[in-house]
Amino acid sequence: MNRIQKLYYHIIQHPIRSSLTVLLLVSIIVISLSLPLYIHNFDEMYLNVLAEAHGMIFDILIIGVLLYWLREQGDKRQRIRQYIDEIDDFRLWESEEAAFRNVGNIKRLNRHGITKIDLVGAYLTKTNLSKVNLTGANLNTANLANAVLIEATLKEARMNQTNFENANLNQANLQGTYASGANFKDAFLIKADFTGAFLIKANFNNSYLMEANLQKCALAEANFENANLYKADFRGADGLTLEQLSKAKSLYLAKFDQDIYEQLKEHVPDLIG
Repeated sequence: MNRIQKLYYHIIQHPIRSSLTVLLLVSIIVISLSLPLYIHNFDEMYLNVLAEAHGMIFDILIIGVLLYWLREQGDKRQRIRQYIDEIDDFRLWESEEAAFRNVGNIKRLNRHGITKIDLVGAYLTKTNLSKVNLTGANLNTANLANAVLIEATLKEARMNQTNFENANLNQANLQGTYASGANFKDAFLIKADFTGAFLIKANFNNSYLMEANLQKCALAEANFENANLYKADFRGADGLTLEQLSKAKSLYLAKFDQDIYEQLKEHVPDLIG
């Protein structure tokens, strides 16, 4: 009895060994019961086996593909959860390592089609986020000073009180963003698209907004002191005043609604050329 127990435990402790043992036992039973048919009616038995084999192939194809798809979906969700958890882990860690790990996780989430990422308070200074997609992401109070976001998509993202000082957002898509109180001081925003963005009290001091699109933006109390607004488009903007624009470095060839343009032409004609 002791030897049988040892053999039993020896078998069940190894999955492959267990499977092979079950296969062997079942094969012995099935072949033993089918032996008369093999001897006396082999042709019919052979046809039945072939029919069952084709059915088995079909089952393996359907079930195998389904199981593979389900496993891949499960693995994908697990990886996504891991990337999000890592961003949470590094959220309040202000270091170069934390910044680059955050960027890596953002790009991995993008590859899985995830753009609406919680990056509140994230430390992302001096990182390269060019062409990343953060549509609908929450970047409130995040620090992206000196970051590179060329051609990045930040459409409808929340960026209230976010720090973009000296960042490069050339040709970035910022349509419909919520960036009240955001700091764009010294930032490069050439050909950036802010259409419909909320930029109340945003700081564009000494920024480069050449050919930027600020149509239909909310710009009440926004700071454009020393900003280069060459060919910028302000048509349909709300809250824009002569006082704000008169502090700009250049308004040459910029586009405005007629009432604002007339005020600029009367009071600061040198700025608009």
